[in-house]
Amino acid sequence: MSSKKLPGDYLDYPKRDYGQDQDRYDWQATPGSDEPRDATQPSIALIIPLERFVLNPSGTPYRAPGAMVTHYPDLRHFTSRDYGNRIGVYRLLKILRTLKISATFAINAELLANIRPLIDRIQTDGHEIAALGLDMENIHWGGLDPETEAQWVEKTRALFSEAKLHPKTWMSPARQQSEITLDLIAANGFDACLDWEFDCAPKPMRTKNGTITMVPNLNELDDRKLLIEKKHSEQEWAEQLIEAAAYSKTISTKNSPQSFAITLTPYISGLPFRIRCVRDTLQQLKEMVDFKTVQSIL
Repeated sequence: MSSKKLPGDYLDYPKRDYGQDQDRYDWQATPGSDEPRDATQPSIALIIPLERFVLNPSGTPYRAPGAMVTHYPDLRHFTSRDYGNRIGVYRLLKILRTLKISATFAINAELLANIRPLIDRIQTDGHEIAALGLDMENIHWGGLDPETEAQWVEKTRALFSEAKLHPKTWMSPARQQSEITLDLIAANGFDACLDWEFDCAPKPMRTKNGTITMVPNLNELDDRKLLIEKKHSEQEWAEQLIEAAAYSKTISTKNSPQSFAITLTPYISGLPFRIRCVRDTLQQLKEMVDFKTVQSIL
């Protein structure tokens, strides 16, 4: 057994206090009663990420979910991701058009120049476009140099502007933030973010540059989390989405409307053997919830 002792200041943390370890929003001991009053439909935002992965990721600070798995060149996984952006996403768009559902497409800025026809289709169909940072290699985290992170956010905004797109919603690559990410995106014209998950309702966050509204994005309902990581069947995944919507409907009130986001990843949900399940599940959900873009939830 090691005789080394922890340094005396190991447990000292200036933000550790009663309630929570961050001050972006005020702490509340309980979200309130589950008893339904003045019931209203919950709102769900469908998030469809269009991600740019590199063939040889650095792994700093870690590889983003969906990044290459095997040694360079991992063409098997690389072409799978590319398939999602070229084919799978169009299958999802067809379903959304048929069911008259609007979604939020979160796009890596470095991908914009290569997918103009897809962007045009997304806009023609009335969907929202959100920024997904630069690409899945540029991950925001606490050890990142602040000037570098500021440049990343500024470049993201500039690339969207060059594409004549002006998104107001932000999602970080891998949904990872540093201590200043919210301050930086607020300074660059974003007013909503999809990185956090907490109570199933939007929550205003304090930043040095105004307020950012966080719309909870439920990782536990993510298609990658359930279908790929946990290896659930498509039916089990669908049942969990429907159960979440059903419960949200029982507690959603006019004074406390339930709202959250769920993810459909094109190279996962856009595969041929999953399309029928995706279509049928969205059709059932539409009878229970209001599908909205992130900006229309605010």
